[in-house]
Amino acid sequence: MNTKAENRPRPAAAERVKSGGLGARLRAWREQHLYSLFSSLGRLLQRPVATSLTVGVMAVAIALPLGLALALGNLERFSGTVSESRDIGVFLAADVEGERVSALSEELRARPDVTAVAVRTPDDGLAEFREMSDLAGALEVLEGNPLPYVLVVSPAGDDDGSALADALRALPEAEVVQHDALWRQRLTAWLAFGERVVQVVAVLLGLGVLLVVGNTVRLDIGARSEEIAVLQHLGATDGFVRRPFLYLGAWYGLAAGGLALVLLAVAGFLLQGRLTALVASYGSQFALSGPGWRGTAALLLGAAAMGWLGAWLATGHHLRRTRPTDV
Repeated sequence: MNTKAENRPRPAAAERVKSGGLGARLRAWREQHLYSLFSSLGRLLQRPVATSLTVGVMAVAIALPLGLALALGNLERFSGTVSESRDIGVFLAADVEGERVSALSEELRARPDVTAVAVRTPDDGLAEFREMSDLAGALEVLEGNPLPYVLVVSPAGDDDGSALADALRALPEAEVVQHDALWRQRLTAWLAFGERVVQVVAVLLGLGVLLVVGNTVRLDIGARSEEIAVLQHLGATDGFVRRPFLYLGAWYGLAAGGLALVLLAVAGFLLQGRLTALVASYGSQFALSGPGWRGTAALLLGAAAMGWLGAWLATGHHLRRTRPTDV
């Protein structure tokens, strides 16, 4: 009888919400979600040690594939200027005169598979050698200029220029054709393999994040199993019971995503000094790039979504086992 007495006001309250129209229902929906949002955050902050351990494990699992992806992206950016340089060097025979070189360059410019042709004279090549301090002294003993004319041919289109290089090797004036297409193909293959590795690692560690969140939420559900049972017997819907745990999982994911960004920023700071010194030894400059604001937003949203999904799976399993049945 007491149960019936306690349940009498509930239809009246529901009728009051319905009688208020759509606005009242929206306000009730908003209040329920705000309560679940902040109450779940409060429960998370009540156990700082357990929360820190869970968030730390999730952050490492998120940071590893993201760090690999950023490293691969920086490697592609660093090698981009080199891999995109598809110029073919044609070293002409020593007996080819300047007039023939000019005519040959015009013939090559007229080809549809050639974008540009640059001519380097023997004097240009000698000047480049003189700028090298190690060879400047050796050039003084030379009686003449032994360097040939060189044509730098830029292929058109997006291919690697292998067909054009073969055609240039068939020229009677060509002595040596320098075209490093093989290493570009290997670099492209390695980068593609690295992308696939990142994808596989991301999937595996993403499953790990789901399992961590699911297990953590499952433990929290177990601690509140009696409360959940009472709510279910009072007629609470699955959505009402599940809501605070979903927000709890989202908070875990959001915190883990933020910590993963901090870990990546620290790792980038520690690596930048060594990388700067290494690149400077090659006479170049390079700075590591982060995920950017779009990547940061996507990471935080994705981490929160993974936490939400893990909590949804855990609560769904529990609700299926404990849902009251009519007998």
